[in-house]
Amino acid sequence: MRKIGPELDVNTLSDYLATVMPGTGQATLEKIPGGLSNPTYFLGFGGERYVLRKQPPGPLLPSAHAIDREFRVINALADTSVPVPAAPHYCEDASVIGTPFYVMERLEGRVLHDNGLPDLAPHERGAVFDAMNETLAALHGVDVDAVGLGGFGRKGGFFARQVARWSKQYETAKTREVDEIPRLADWLRAHLPEDDETTLVHGDYRLGNLIFHPSRPQVIGVLDWELSTLGHPLADLGYNLMPWTMRESEYHGLAGRDLPALGIPDMRAYAALYFCNRGLGDAYDPFYTAFAFFRLAVIFEGIVSRAAQGNQVSGSADDIQHLSRVWARHGLSLAGE
Repeated sequence: MRKIGPELDVNTLSDYLATVMPGTGQATLEKIPGGLSNPTYFLGFGGERYVLRKQPPGPLLPSAHAIDREFRVINALADTSVPVPAAPHYCEDASVIGTPFYVMERLEGRVLHDNGLPDLAPHERGAVFDAMNETLAALHGVDVDAVGLGGFGRKGGFFARQVARWSKQYETAKTREVDEIPRLADWLRAHLPEDDETTLVHGDYRLGNLIFHPSRPQVIGVLDWELSTLGHPLADLGYNLMPWTMRESEYHGLAGRDLPALGIPDMRAYAALYFCNRGLGDAYDPFYTAFAFFRLAVIFEGIVSRAAQGNQVSGSADDIQHLSRVWARHGLSLAGE
């Protein structure tokens, strides 16, 4: 019996895939490094190349690691202007490899994790940021009712619900006190925006979750829809703007870097382009990025908590346990607190 890691039985997986997908033979799996949430693997089966994405093992927080939602939204977007990989199969039977999982197309392209884009020329960097911006605007232009996602989440009151949800998540999962997180939550509750637009939102929209064409500045796939829902589109924009506040040592942030020399737009110019792409007046407000840092701080505390329970996905929790406080402090700084 061949296993990949403690819970993946490749023989059982091969037998299962032969009943639901084209082809036969032994499946091959290769763990994709990185990531702190849902384990992801390159999958070979029946002469084709796929990606397999699954829940992590062990007890999970309520509504976390919702790969069924990922699968649903990817398929709903298949015929829209938002580029997504094909996702031919979802398996809810945890007995196959230990948790539910789904299989999607393996796109051939570039994943650009470093926001500074060190391997590109200045004019290429600007084009990549423009393409990321254009794709985000296209996502927020999707008619959710037309693609069958009208019930994918509640409409209206998004930020009030989200601040309450993530505050509860922090209290449920915490193994220590990070005072900056409830402080930031209090500020957010006191400064909720009046605007209440609802669109499909990705929830983790950043450069590293996009696949670009091998040679052109064109997004060919948006990945990692785990946190997608119906919500306020500026939650996505605020999250997408975080690198301009983060330092280079904080997941390749842009703060303090010579952006004109790099050919990268500054934060206000990038935000203005988003509103232009959507045909809207500029409505930038630091609230949205402060909220993004609050949510990220809670997510990182959840990772630290899972590691304390022995359910760490990858990497070392010791390397990231300081970051929930860092993210919350960035949010407080944007809030003027």
